[in-house]
Amino acid sequence: MPLILIPAVITLVVTLLRLVGELLNWSPALFSRAPGGGFSLVGISWLIPVFGVYFALKLNARGEGPVSGWKAAGWALVGLVVMIAVVAVGATMKWPRVALLIASSISAWVAIAIAFRGWPALARTLLSYGFAARIPVAIVMLVAIYARWGTHYDAFPPNMPEVDAMAPFVKWFSFGLVPQMTGWMCMTVVFGMLVGGVAAALVGRRPASA
Repeated sequence: MPLILIPAVITLVVTLLRLVGELLNWSPALFSRAPGGGFSLVGISWLIPVFGVYFALKLNARGEGPVSGWKAAGWALVGLVVMIAVVAVGATMKWPRVALLIASSISAWVAIAIAFRGWPALARTLLSYGFAARIPVAIVMLVAIYARWGTHYDAFPPNMPEVDAMAPFVKWFSFGLVPQMTGWMCMTVVFGMLVGGVAAALVGRRPASA
């Protein structure tokens, strides 16, 4: 908890700043309201590699580094490839949207489990940080969908007309809560492990302190 506290607070501040910027129609380059976020410069996804390296160096400095940083990064890469492969197969075979959602959600947590093998201490830290980062986003999405704020938190691609017919709670659960707790958790842990493992490999493992 002490290790993730400041990063979690910073992430919450960025989430709230992003929301305010979209509600007040600030610069689209910084606060895009497009579905998926439109690669806005203000967003918490950019914090994943930053805190991945931060957590890795902190853990390594107090003697909780991996046996091999390259091995930790390698396991994270394997997990990422597995998740991408499952989604690619589903899209290629044109699985029903519900089936693809279920498969991608399961593969996301399989990828996290694979990444754990490389450096459990960092994986646990990133997992805790992921929940701290993504639960507030899921809550914001719930309110945004019911209130119809017109932000990226309640925007969906135009080629999904069936979404408009969904009840707000079903829409939030399917396209808000589930992705935040699966795909985005996977990106937080797996990509954070990838960059964190590389950082640990470059600095070298530190011995455990007394």
